[in-house]
Amino acid sequence: MNLDRKTFLRRLGAGAAGLLAARGLGAMEADGYQSAVTPAWSGDDPEGFWRQVRVQFPMTPERTYFNTGGLGPAPRRVLDMLTVASRQLQERVETGHDFFEQARAIVAGYLGAQPGETCFVRNTTEGTCIVADGLELQAADEVIFETHAHPGGSFPWLNRQRTDGIVVKTFVPDPVNAAANVERIAALITPRTRVIQVSHLTSPTGILLPVPAIAELARRHRLWFHVDGAQSAGMIPVNLPALGCDSFATSGHKWIGGPHETGVLWIRADRIERVTPRHVGAYSSDDRNLNHPGPFLYSPGMKRFEYGTRNAASVLALAEAMRFQTELGRDRIAARGRALAARVRAGFEQIPGVEILTPADPALSGSILTFRSPKLPFGKIFERLLADHRLRCRPVSEVGLDAVRVSTHLFNSPEECDRLVGALGEVLKKA
Repeated sequence: MNLDRKTFLRRLGAGAAGLLAARGLGAMEADGYQSAVTPAWSGDDPEGFWRQVRVQFPMTPERTYFNTGGLGPAPRRVLDMLTVASRQLQERVETGHDFFEQARAIVAGYLGAQPGETCFVRNTTEGTCIVADGLELQAADEVIFETHAHPGGSFPWLNRQRTDGIVVKTFVPDPVNAAANVERIAALITPRTRVIQVSHLTSPTGILLPVPAIAELARRHRLWFHVDGAQSAGMIPVNLPALGCDSFATSGHKWIGGPHETGVLWIRADRIERVTPRHVGAYSSDDRNLNHPGPFLYSPGMKRFEYGTRNAASVLALAEAMRFQTELGRDRIAARGRALAARVRAGFEQIPGVEILTPADPALSGSILTFRSPKLPFGKIFERLLADHRLRCRPVSEVGLDAVRVSTHLFNSPEECDRLVGALGEVLKKA
């Protein structure tokens, strides 16, 4: 059976529309919600299309949201799926695990992967932990990653440094020259190096790193290459085999627009056996003969990492979020986010005392724009934008950057971007 929203709802019983009608759909319509039907693209009225997209998100009008890089909102159809699936699985007292393989097929297709190469995790951090803990590393073995790595990307390796004596080495990402990043990594490689990890797109300043070129470097040295994709999947189209990495982890609750505490780990099929599961339980093995003391056999593919009872509703809602983006057009979403970020950049460049840290080259950036000003510390800029202008950005304290990050995504508008530019001008003028 193919998984689609109608089929799923028929199988569970009453549909989302019926359930929501029984619980106040009229109130939702009063909020301006027209329909969960995906808007159709119109080249004659692109802004009309994006306004229809914005209606799909039930965000409060009390503030304007520019922090998808931290936590992204889910559209109504995703929340509907989560709500209906949760309630009806509870009513029937069923786990819904039989839906996992159908959801896995959608998720794998979204990432250009094979279903057996993907597993569901809670977030990018958990996916990276599975890789960091599962690789056979000895004391003095080296792992390289960038200084801008998110704690979810760096802490798993730092923990192995503490517990097993591996050596962590870091490089400062170059925001101007993509080739320089490859060179900086290459300069750190020694005979003891075993792993390279990079953020596909760095969290603090939005540098798009040259992952395919780094993958080639890793292959030449026979190193494991892991990519933290928390800031790329959902912002830009991602085709995992084309990246050339060995493993990739991402979160569903950022740019993809999935529920909180959802994510995906991908490991290339011919590399799965090199990652030992450190946490196992029911579903880690298909062997149900629990009475014998024979060898423990892992479930095929990545299912071995999905131990114990899982929340099927969140997995189905994550698949629905990916279907939503696919229907809108992933290239279209990426172009929209980048165009809005470019609009903000152009406005900020006209404000005296603003330094933009994100690369100007479109080949090195996406939908994140990070800036700072010597006139005010980052905390004050963040506070004033939020308190005085109801603009939610993200303070950037990492590695002494003293900056503020702006994320532009498919639900944002040119008018919101212009208001952000004007607000920053006012804040700094009063400094």
